[in-house]
Amino acid sequence: MIQINRQRLLERFLKYVQVGTTANPKSDQYPSTECQRDLGKILAQELVDMGASDVRQDEHGLVYATIPSNVKADHAPVVALLAHVDTSPDAPGHSVRPQVIESYPGGNIPLESGEVITPDACPDLKELVGKTLITTDGTTLLGGDDKAGVAIIAELAQTLLENPQLLHGDLKVVFTCDEEIGHGTDKIDLQALAADVAYTLDGGGEGIIDVETFSADGATVKFIGDSIHPAIAKDRMINALRGAADFIAALPRETDTPETTAGRQGFIHANTIVGQVAEVTVDLILRSFDTDDLGGYADQLRKIAAQVESDWPGLKVVVEVRKQYRNLGEGLANLPQSIDLAVKAFKNLGRPFKKEIIRGGTDGSVLTEKGLPTPNLSSGQHNIHSVREFACLDEMVAATEHLVELLKLWSDERL
Repeated sequence: MIQINRQRLLERFLKYVQVGTTANPKSDQYPSTECQRDLGKILAQELVDMGASDVRQDEHGLVYATIPSNVKADHAPVVALLAHVDTSPDAPGHSVRPQVIESYPGGNIPLESGEVITPDACPDLKELVGKTLITTDGTTLLGGDDKAGVAIIAELAQTLLENPQLLHGDLKVVFTCDEEIGHGTDKIDLQALAADVAYTLDGGGEGIIDVETFSADGATVKFIGDSIHPAIAKDRMINALRGAADFIAALPRETDTPETTAGRQGFIHANTIVGQVAEVTVDLILRSFDTDDLGGYADQLRKIAAQVESDWPGLKVVVEVRKQYRNLGEGLANLPQSIDLAVKAFKNLGRPFKKEIIRGGTDGSVLTEKGLPTPNLSSGQHNIHSVREFACLDEMVAATEHLVELLKLWSDERL
């Protein structure tokens, strides 16, 4: 097994997380924030400097590159590796100050802000004693989701170029934008990419192959009332806020919510509400591993909306449901080698692994539905979307080593 340049990988990651790239869900631009292009420019130049081919940053901010095949046979499938440069808007993502903990001794990790990462709240820590961890100062997220994946892919590319004895077919590198707000694959030209299989490096921990995701729909419920000065409101005002409050109160509480479900259980989640007396908008997400359940959730919303309209004469309630992505497992069945070879690579390395399901989605969900089978692999992320986020360098190194072995296996595969 080739020795991965651990220090260089760490330095890459520290460099990337200090470039703020928070996505903006309210923007109608692509990418939603220009700062994502800034990191893309850095990555494109690094790829050029290391000798990658066909490097470009397109008009949408996406970065592409090729590591050309070094196997004689022309049958080797083309593999694409993807990671996203944007970070979640759920916590501050600019002015990140990464803190490196060498040989984590165990126990609580106090951060400068007063926040504390505890093993009780994050059981993963109990398995990471002695490892190198990267945190923030507790005022921002870290951005390991998904700059850990970005760093792993970049380090892999340079490792392959520096070590021509490592066999691989054509490798396509893609760094995307706006994954955190559901638009990571919007601008990928799959025909131009011309890959046979892909992997996203966007998962937690080590040795994990994500083989299923939620199926997902989004819903927007608009409450249209009639505003007038409260002094003359008798028999005239129709308060959309009151109707929206009743609607949210009528949603499931003991079941079918993120707070009350786990494993393969789905949910309805009301995640934003904006408005005033005249009009209120409630945004919700619907999630289930069984795609058929989504229709039932949508019917629940419509039933509750109809009751609210009945309870508040004159109030108009409009429910709009839109498709987002579908269960990754449904499409992966068309190319079982995408999972089988990832498993074999772990076995060849003598390392434990797990096949898992994600109570969420990845860029791979949409890519697989579009015809490019794309499982998700772990990349050392923990406590994502939080100021208590951290990453594990040892797990990032392990992920890079796994990719080296995985690409070797694909270089001898025939489709």
